[in-house]
Order: sequence, then C-alpha cells, then structure tokens
Amino acid sequence: MSDDPETARQIAELARDSRPLVVLDVDDVILEFIRPFPRFLAAKGYALGLETFRLHGNVTEIDTGAVVDRETVSGLLSAFFAAQAEWQTMAAGAAEALETLSAGAEIVLLTAMPHRHRAVRRAHLETLGLTYPLLTTEMAKGPAIAALRGDGRRPVAFVDDLPHNLSSARASVADAHLFHLMADNALRRLLPPPAEGIAVVEDWPDATPKIAGALRL
Repeated sequence: MSDDPETARQIAELARDSRPLVVLDVDDVILEFIRPFPRFLAAKGYALGLETFRLHGNVTEIDTGAVVDRETVSGLLSAFFAAQAEWQTMAAGAAEALETLSAGAEIVLLTAMPHRHRAVRRAHLETLGLTYPLLTTEMAKGPAIAALRGDGRRPVAFVDDLPHNLSSARASVADAHLFHLMADNALRRLLPPPAEGIAVVEDWPDATPKIAGALRL
C-alpha cells in the first residue's frame, strides 16, 4: 500500500489490469517544466539560477538579487502549478511514445505534487490528449509503484527525471526496469551518475524501444 493515504485512495479507484505496467513521472518527463518555470518566475519578478539541481536556494529577486526563502519558493511553485495550462507543453516525443507503449501495457502517470493540484493537471493533460490515469503523491513514489503493480509479478517500468524517485522505486520494486529521462539534458551535469541498474535515456525516441524491450511488448 502507498505511504500516502490519498494516493492509496486514487490507486484503489483504478480498474484491475494484468498487463505490463509503465509508470511515468510528469514534470520534465511528460510535460516541460525546467524550461517554462524560469519564464513564469521572470513574469513574477524572480530569476532561477541552476548552480545546483534544486529550486530552494536558487530563486532570487530580479531587482535586488536576494535569495528568496523556502516559503516564497513553495508559493511560486504552487502558483505555477495552478497556471500550468498556460506554461507547460508536451515534452518532445512523449505523446507518440505513450501511444506506442499503451498498445501492450498499462500506462499510469505518477506525479509528485500536492493533491490539490490534481484536478488542474488532469484537465491540462486531457486537453493535450493524454487521458491516462493520473496519480498524485506527496510522499515517496516507490510504495505507490508497488501498490500499482498489485499482488502479481507483472513486469514494471518506471521513468523519472529525479534520481531519488528512481531509488525509491528500486527499494520498493526490486525488479522494476528503471529509466532516467530528462526533458532538458543540459541539467545532467548537475547530477551524480545514476545508480547501477538505472538506464539513462536521451529522449523519448531513445526510451520507447528500450522500455518496450524490457517489458517484452
């Protein structure tokens, strides 16, 4: 069972499926994030520096150069998600990849964001033609992936841009096929090398056949 009660509730609403499972992160995997977010910040009077791979500590006031506090960053992020339909577009190749994989697998989108933004994200994804189930979680992703898999041993693939989410999946589903995909590969320089057993993919055209092969689709 997921560690997040609301995520567990969302999973319980899904129809049972015995096909191979593909779990996909959303931000910077399905939807662009790190490209539009700085533009959103600039419109609000802030700038994002990318000296480290995190938001907190890297957002400054444009006028003063002062680093803004964690509470302010969280508020800006919440405002961005509320307005995501105006800013977030599809990552290149994502729609085609999901269409290909969905022919033989269950596709579930698992996004780490406050549950209150789920309805807005659901509506935005549907506008983009993505009607796959969407789950939100405010806790680790691994237990949610284990719950999605269910009691059977169906194969699982998980795609995310954040190493700690992939590690969480490995801890909960030891035999999951893990793929590290970033919509903006320039940010890889800010990350340590991926842990053993995590496949690095450059983009969706690179990822799709590798995921299909891992799941024997």
